[in-house]
Amino acid sequence: MTRPEPAGRPLVMGIVNVTPDSFSDGGRWADRDSAVAHGVELLDQGADVLDIGGESTRPGATRPLVAEELDRVVPVIAELTARGAVVSVDTMRAEVAAAAVAAGARIVNDVSGGLADPEVLRVVADSPATYVVMHWRAHADHMDAFTDYRGGVVAGVRAELAARLKAVRAAGVPDDRLVLDPGLGFAKTSEQNWELLAGLDEIASLGLPLLVGASRKRFLGALTPAPDGSPRPVDRREHTGAALSLLLAQRGVWGLRVHDVRATLDALAVWQRLGGADGWTAWA
Repeated sequence: MTRPEPAGRPLVMGIVNVTPDSFSDGGRWADRDSAVAHGVELLDQGADVLDIGGESTRPGATRPLVAEELDRVVPVIAELTARGAVVSVDTMRAEVAAAAVAAGARIVNDVSGGLADPEVLRVVADSPATYVVMHWRAHADHMDAFTDYRGGVVAGVRAELAARLKAVRAAGVPDDRLVLDPGLGFAKTSEQNWELLAGLDEIASLGLPLLVGASRKRFLGALTPAPDGSPRPVDRREHTGAALSLLLAQRGVWGLRVHDVRATLDALAVWQRLGGADGWTAWA
């Protein structure tokens, strides 16, 4: 099974956080029924893929036990795939990835790119799943100490992703099941996030499609601060997120990982209606 391919616009991946401590909506979808209901709502809004995660990766977050993560995500994945959804599991753990694929997940979205648990590469290689390889340096509880990129963040991210790709390919995962993610917000300052977005063509030169997850992140909140100078609250960043999604679509990204599915698709609909999508193809 090859990766899902977009037609006419990037794939829109709706986020379902089955966690008590996500930075954006912690606790709102923390049980099976509410998570499934939220997933169905995102499908009704037009999401192409649902990304189900049971571990918060907000700065400073601590990790759940493996059993906790399994209990959070597997029943939700099973229910949503039974309803016909294309599901991605957001996990760094091989055991969770294997259980998620067995429950019907078609994509393993690993924010560590196999660094946190190298066994995940074997799990993916032995399955039909698409693998999202994200740039990552450290776990959430101390990743902000790893923002030094000698030679610049774009060159650093490209080189480190290239190294991960070498390991992923050596494990037996073919290119037609691979997607890259530059890892916005992970061991990167706000300014580095903007530099990385401006230099995405360098990341795309690695020859694989790109998934970008900028939705509701700190650097967007800092771009449009409140009158007192504090970052705009996470639930009021949908406009900057939609605007960025539109620009990323114009540049040819494969997918957009977002909380605000309707706002994203509205922006893309305007772009398509005005002819911006004519002849559109994703990078790689």
